[in-house]
Amino acid sequence: MDRRAFLRKNSAVVTAPATVVMEHIAPDPPTEPETVSRFANTALPSTARSTAGIAPYTGAWGFDQAAHLLRRTLFGPTRAEILTAAGRTPAQVVNDLLTVPPTPAPPVNVSATDTSVAIGQTWVTQAFDQNVESARRTSLRSWWLGQMLTQSLSLTEKMTLFWHNHFVIEFGDINDARHAYQYAALLRQHALGNIKQLAKDVTVNAAMLRYLNGNQSTAAAPNENYGRELLELFTVGKGPLIGPGNYTNYTEADVQAAARVLTGWRDNQANINSYYTASRHDTGTKVFSAAFGNGTITNGGDQEYKTLIDLIFSQPETARFLVRKLYRWFVYYVIDATTEQNVIEPLAQLLIQNGYNVAPVLRTLLLSEHFYDAVNMGCLIKSPLDFTLTVGRQLQITFPPATNAVAQYGMWDYLNSLTNLQQQLVGDPPNVAGWPAYWQTPQYYEMWINAVTLPRRNQFTDLMISTTGYTRNSFKINIDALALVQSLPSATAQDPNLLIGELARLLFPIQLTPAQLTFLNDVLLPGLPDFEWTDEWTQYLANPTNTAKRTAVNTKLQSLLRTMMGLAEYHLS
Repeated sequence: MDRRAFLRKNSAVVTAPATVVMEHIAPDPPTEPETVSRFANTALPSTARSTAGIAPYTGAWGFDQAAHLLRRTLFGPTRAEILTAAGRTPAQVVNDLLTVPPTPAPPVNVSATDTSVAIGQTWVTQAFDQNVESARRTSLRSWWLGQMLTQSLSLTEKMTLFWHNHFVIEFGDINDARHAYQYAALLRQHALGNIKQLAKDVTVNAAMLRYLNGNQSTAAAPNENYGRELLELFTVGKGPLIGPGNYTNYTEADVQAAARVLTGWRDNQANINSYYTASRHDTGTKVFSAAFGNGTITNGGDQEYKTLIDLIFSQPETARFLVRKLYRWFVYYVIDATTEQNVIEPLAQLLIQNGYNVAPVLRTLLLSEHFYDAVNMGCLIKSPLDFTLTVGRQLQITFPPATNAVAQYGMWDYLNSLTNLQQQLVGDPPNVAGWPAYWQTPQYYEMWINAVTLPRRNQFTDLMISTTGYTRNSFKINIDALALVQSLPSATAQDPNLLIGELARLLFPIQLTPAQLTFLNDVLLPGLPDFEWTDEWTQYLANPTNTAKRTAVNTKLQSLLRTMMGLAEYHLS
């Protein structure tokens, strides 16, 4: 099998005009050219996929397999984390990943304009103030990115972002950072927990009520926005179209019935919560279609929405829909008939058997022979968040400490600005369907790379490997190439080929070709024999304060890392 085939495009794909198929909702017009590369898929790949199922993986376990697991479950695993995982059993590592860490402290104020809250103190329970709303929203985004950057060995952060992409809101639309924080905290609370309970809680979450206009829904005028997205995007999915507005998994009448169930809920800005008003609720009987067994829901007051969620989650297709989204998040975007039969269906049944607790499904998937099949390793294109955070974590960039909240949040805000330029901003997916790279066929992940985003990625890595780096609030971040190499075993650091090999297995999820390794050797030592590196490195270690010797090795390492981060393989996970 050619593990590198997907890195190449055939001539038909290269010359064909790219088509954009929007399954859910049309995006805003692009503000820059080519937001979808003309090299992206114009049809789903026809390459045969894995026949492996969810039986436990029993193959080799070492650095490569541990790195694959952690690349998919963390934002940029460090070398130390991978080595530790490689020294444990797969089950032990997955147990660690499914351990819920302590709840993080809430975001704090770092803006001098928010005079109602001292610098370094939280604003999440303060009165709403439109004058400082933007500063608080920036604080929240920065804090959220900081949780990802400083993550423990837990799936919590990756799953919190997954649920954000699933139960979508947009911070800018709801215009209350306090509600947005409660929403983010809710996702983190249930990240590894019960999906049905999360669906119930998010349905009456104040931020969601605002985002999809549930706070305006009354018996006299039921608002269908949330009911429609609950069915189409959050739970059961459409299925094939069977009539005007009607799908296999729900009908237009089901949307209307769901909207009636959900009437009466409002958000409270003063108390920062949601509440139920009986006089605004439709007390009539709601009748659902044959897709839901012709079920009915009678008046249940403020508990009626829970009955609706129970009805939806009693449909087996809800489990399949959720498992497919998890699969595309952790494994690959192509779900062919074999994968549907061998992976999706048994995992969906497992989800149902476990009462919609997600941990057993994640455990089975991440320990399965399917997950470790070679075809599923290194085939995922890093999202902007994954790409940016991986640079920071794997290459050991030192960020400001918590004792300097202004500098710390300022640098996290800078990283958010970078991912925004790469077309992914935490807190603001482009619409209620989430980031298109996870659902838009046939491009999927390939949407992350285009004429706008690729230069932004390269500019960031070039800046980080430079001596200049980036400075904000008198704190500079960049990659310390010397410290990075000194953290490797001494025998590895002084041998150019061992050094390149060690960096390659950390930075790339698939093996480089002999020609690529030779090329990288020439980047490190242009036209020089291997022993030149050993001599220069040894001389530097013997006299690390000597500017000339330090510059000689640092310049070579910077050139090597800059080139490695510029390879196509560096964008894969």
